Formats: sequence, structure tokens, C-alpha cells
Amino acid sequence: MQIEQNRAFGAVITRLIQKENLSRKEAKKAFAKVLNNEISEMQQGAFLAALTSKGETEDEVAGSFEAIYDIDTKKVTINGKTPLVENSGTGMDTFKTFNISTAASLIASAGKIRMARHGARAITSQCGTVDMAESLGVDVECSAGIVAKSIDTAGIGLFNGMSPEIHPKALGRILSRINFGSTLNVAASLANPALPKTGVRGVYSKKMIIPVIRVMKAIGYKRAIVLHGGVAGSDKGMDEASVCGTTWCAELSENGAISEYSFAPARFGMGMHDSLDLAPQDTIEMESKRFVALIQGRENGARREAAILNAGLIYYLADRADTIDHGIEKASQALLTGKAFNALENWVAAQNRDPEKGLKKLERLV
Repeated sequence: MQIEQNRAFGAVITRLIQKENLSRKEAKKAFAKVLNNEISEMQQGAFLAALTSKGETEDEVAGSFEAIYDIDTKKVTINGKTPLVENSGTGMDTFKTFNISTAASLIASAGKIRMARHGARAITSQCGTVDMAESLGVDVECSAGIVAKSIDTAGIGLFNGMSPEIHPKALGRILSRINFGSTLNVAASLANPALPKTGVRGVYSKKMIIPVIRVMKAIGYKRAIVLHGGVAGSDKGMDEASVCGTTWCAELSENGAISEYSFAPARFGMGMHDSLDLAPQDTIEMESKRFVALIQGRENGARREAAILNAGLIYYLADRADTIDHGIEKASQALLTGKAFNALENWVAAQNRDPEKGLKKLERLV
């Protein structure tokens, strides 16, 4: 039976190799076969590589998202009047930084912005979102229900995109076995169990900005910023807003319009920093200690400015600031007043099957 399945699926791969696009329905059907492991792993890898090489259309990414969310995602409902906001990156970027998105999310949570995050362990670095949260004392293998409760009570929670508690069928299996950026990096990161409608999303390539924001609009986002940060004097980039070069953005407004713009750090009174100042420490233990120092307001320079720049975008997008400049001001205050560290303590206590154990782990870092 699998021989026939592989032969039929091979025809789909051939179409992609010949630069033929799939419809949204065809992409969903193809990704369903991958998630259900109905075809050989060689065919699965060839499909992802061919689709990436061709260049994904918004219909193909949207179709893959639908397959992942429908087939392989635990669903949760989180009540409340203020919007849920997501802040994540696709990973697979060419310059690896410390975990800026987690720092930005904590600073945003300190401003009473509800952060419903969805991330993964590192594949090509040692400083993935899930790895960092775990090192701080957060329970990253807990159920989706505990994460939802953490968002409700502490204002922040992280769904582990590689955990069977969140994606029980296949996502962790696939993501742990590929080492190149693919449609899954985008589609899987969108498959958030809480389905937030507001999000700041970093992508690994400039060419992905417009397709991804169009996909976000198509799947129900009301406000979004998709960005890619450059490193001056090189061809490297990051899935974060950059204090080392130009950041390119596309923004989705509530009226459905999409606008494009870019900025350099000087636009917000920040210096142009050496990218090495954003590189993670040699071990996750060393990095987590330095991360806590940042969240406590004891870090200056490139790391601090990167954190408040990215947090400022969240404040702006969540309507807690009129402009990005105003958002950066609020983010800076949340860091300086100690509220960001309070947000971290609250998160560790709330997203945990054993809060006492998690808090002791955090205390050792302090």
C-alpha cells in the first residue's frame, strides 16, 4: 500500500521540482500525509526540500498550517477581554542570538500584555525558546491546559511545539530530523493551540516577510508584524528586530491593509552594535544566568537594547503604545522597575506541575 502512496506522492514532489504551485487544498492534503506518516521518510524530506527550493506560496503555507492545526494540535480556550499576543520566530536564521524573543515577551508581560507563546527546542543552536524557558525553571513538558492556565493567571505561557502534550502526532518527530529552513518552520510556529489574533513574528529570510504576513491574514490574524533583522556588513540575518543593522517589516492593520517599512537602530536613539554582543554564551547554564541578569535590569548595551526594541514592537502592536518609540519607552520602564523579573517569577510559578522546584531552579540562577 505504501508503495502506491509513495508513487502518488512522488508525482506531487515532481510538480514542485518543476516549479508548479500547489493549491491550499492540495498542500493541506500533502502535509496531512506527512503528519500521518503515510509515506516514507525519504519522500517526506524530498517534499519539504522541493517545496522550500521552489519557494512557498501563501496558499501552500496556509494549507500546511491547516493540516498541522487540525490533525496535530491540542486546542485550548483562554477567556479574557484583552487580546492574546504571540511573539515567536521561525528559527533557521543565519545569525544566532541569545533568546531575544523570550526576553521581549517577559518585558511585554510586565506591561499586562497577555503573551500566548509557541516555540521549539533549538535545532541549529543551543538557545531555543523551549531550552531557555526550561533552564529558567518553567515546566516545558506540561499539558496544554497548564500553559493555558499560566496565560490566564500569570499573563504568559509557552506551548512547546515539539512536545507530544501539544502536538501529539508528528511535529516533534519531523522538526527534530531536518536541519534546513522549510515551510514547517513557518506553518508549525503558527499552529498555536490558543490561536492568538495578534502577533510579532520573525522570519529567517527577507523574502518570507510578505508571504508570511499574507498567510497570517488568511488564517485570521487581525494585527501582525512580520520582520527580518539584518547584520550590517554581512549577508547574515536574524528572526528578530536588529540592533546590528536594518530591520525590514510588514505590518497588518485592523482594516486588513498591509504596509511595508524598515528601520535602523538609530531611528530609536540606539547604537549600531556588534552582532557578537548578541551571541549566546557557550552553555545554556551560562546563558540562563546572563539572561536573568538582563531581566533583572543588570545588563546594558546590545542585549538590553535588543530586548526593549523587540518588546517595544509588542507594546505598539498590542495597542499599549501609540508608536514604536512609545512602546520602547514603556518596555524600558518595565525592565528598569523590576516588573519584568516579577513576570518571570510569576511565569515559573504558574507554568509548572511542581512550582516549588521551578522557583528553586530560578533562585539558583539569581
